[in-house]
Amino acid sequence: MFKTKNAYTNLRKTFDMHERCPVCGQKYELETGFWFGTGYVSYALGVAFSVATLIAYWVIFGLSWADNSIFIWLGVNGVLLLLLQPWLMRISRVIYLYFFVYYDEDTAKLPESK
Repeated sequence: MFKTKNAYTNLRKTFDMHERCPVCGQKYELETGFWFGTGYVSYALGVAFSVATLIAYWVIFGLSWADNSIFIWLGVNGVLLLLLQPWLMRISRVIYLYFFVYYDEDTAKLPESK
């Protein structure tokens, strides 16, 4: 789906995608501005990740306003979200595309070009 396998090797080309699927020929950008909706998916993934880290931090270290440990969690969570952002944005494109294009294993594969 993406031209580079690793989202972190070249951040300028993180979102470079093929125009069509190399296997079935499905066009990835269904209409102009199609990918704007991925912001909502990325936001939901970020919130889910933040809730998961909050629960993990609460279970492992405990949270208290008295010792400001919540601010430590906020800092760690913010750094983790920044580091995971290229991956989160890529996976949000995949999830968003799955909302509109359904997988069909009976779809014929494109003939190999000679």
